[in-house]
Amino acid sequence: MATLPSLIRTQAFIAGEWCAAGSVFAVTSPASGDVLAEVADCGPEDAVRAIEAAARAFISWRALPAQNRSALLLVWASLIEAATEELAHLLTAEQGKPLAEARTEIKGGIESIRWSAAEACRADGDVIQPFKTGTRVIVQREPVGVVAAITPWNFPVGMITRKVAPALAAGCTVVLKPAEDTPLCALALAGLAEQAGLPAGILNVVPCRGESAPAVGEVLTTHEKVRKITFTGSTGVGKILMRQAAGTVKRVSLELGGNAPFIVFASADLEAAVDGVVASKFRNAGQTCVCANRILVENGIHDAFVERLINKARALELGPLINEEGIAKVEEHVQDAVSKGARLHCGGQRRAGTLYYEPTVLTGMTRDMRLFCEETFGPVAGVFGFDDEAQAVAMANDTPYGLAAYIYTRDLGQALRVPAALESGMVGVNEPILANAAIPFGGVKESGLGREGGREGFSAFLETKYVLVGGL
Repeated sequence: MATLPSLIRTQAFIAGEWCAAGSVFAVTSPASGDVLAEVADCGPEDAVRAIEAAARAFISWRALPAQNRSALLLVWASLIEAATEELAHLLTAEQGKPLAEARTEIKGGIESIRWSAAEACRADGDVIQPFKTGTRVIVQREPVGVVAAITPWNFPVGMITRKVAPALAAGCTVVLKPAEDTPLCALALAGLAEQAGLPAGILNVVPCRGESAPAVGEVLTTHEKVRKITFTGSTGVGKILMRQAAGTVKRVSLELGGNAPFIVFASADLEAAVDGVVASKFRNAGQTCVCANRILVENGIHDAFVERLINKARALELGPLINEEGIAKVEEHVQDAVSKGARLHCGGQRRAGTLYYEPTVLTGMTRDMRLFCEETFGPVAGVFGFDDEAQAVAMANDTPYGLAAYIYTRDLGQALRVPAALESGMVGVNEPILANAAIPFGGVKESGLGREGGREGFSAFLETKYVLVGGL
């Protein structure tokens, strides 16, 4: 890592200062197992200091004209853009995704910041027709306050910018707790924000090891000065944070687990559908919340589809999974499917002594298999057959999750009917990649609450205040 001295930071960032914690934890490369750095292991007391710093900074930050906040964010985006190559190597080193994917993620993060910077100047209120003579009715939008952001490891730049940029643009201040596996990108972003001239206390970063996370998370969710929690991660952890936040009635945004169906109808362009599955399923080695988890293929084209998918999967070069826990879950899902009658066509094993798992295709899948019910979060494509549209929709909706769904069809009526019937917050029709800074990203059912990105995501960091002025 000696080639990246300008970006590597290992201390917490609190109140505009780089701070040591009581201990450190090792950040390792999932590709090689090498230790990349030892990072400050923050505890509850560090989280409290960060919250207090953010609360102090909020007073002046919210009062700063939106154009000024926007200008600072644009400088931050430009610094990230200039450091793209260095940051991409850092991202790949600690998260494992290929460099090309890392660059794409960083580009998306820059777009999130620039989109939020522009939106900062549009957070307008309204003047409503008065209901009393001699009055004015004013509706104004104000920042929520201190925001606690808890981010995952699979997109260590993209998830941070998608939460932090709109919060700062709206006039909020932030305490960020990055994932244990990928804190270096978070700290690098904070270092670039410092270079951009963000005032002290506006953005604070408190990394910690997994064992420290519950205590730090409890501070973030229960401290009275934190007014909003934004979290991306598992549904189980999201429920815990939601319960904890209820004690002080915080606003909560949750982007949780997924179990995305990818439906391929007989009318689909077969090559496009296979390419769509590959793009959705195997991106980031299958470690995305919106990746295809259950591939539902109409029986009339099932065999032709599977043959093409196997050929594509065998040609892929993927990065490693994030850790032993992640690869163990993938292995369990494959073993469970095979033990219940699934046929393994390719892959199905890890590279000895590593976290690399081969791109895998399974057929003969049934609803009693774990892969149907649970999010695999790995490069395993389980193909399920179906007879007709009604059965496909029923299978797709047979899950407590509802984040993303995909359909491939050239039937216009089907392209309109099926998305309306799917219980999902986002649907891609003949398109496998959904995310963009301008769109409202999020799910329904146990996949979460609220949206990130777009006007809906920006509004999540604003409160509405009504003022009645009399005596006019």
